[in-house]
Amino acid sequence: MNDQAWRYSAQGISVAVRVTPRGGRDDIDGLETLSDGRCVVKVRVRAIAEGGEANRAVTELLAKSLGVPKRNVRVLSGTTSRLKQIAVDGDPTQLGDTLRQLTAAKPE
Repeated sequence: MNDQAWRYSAQGISVAVRVTPRGGRDDIDGLETLSDGRCVVKVRVRAIAEGGEANRAVTELLAKSLGVPKRNVRVLSGTTSRLKQIAVDGDPTQLGDTLRQLTAAKPE
């Protein structure tokens, strides 16, 4: 599963996520390979998928988990979809390493 769910850029990383709103808790559930072969980070949040609540919860969870300010995390695409691209600004290598540790502990 090395076709990672995130891509590196000069500003930081871009993460492909699949969100489960009303998931009972705010957590990163590891990696998942979709039916089309794409790899995504599975994220669950307590928030409902209305009025941007789930998007806000996802960006806050990623900011906290990756140790960056909330302003460094934004939804690039998929604001109304479960599949989203999220940009995280910061040191790409450090962010990638942290994300690898957060997702590696979880089975698929």
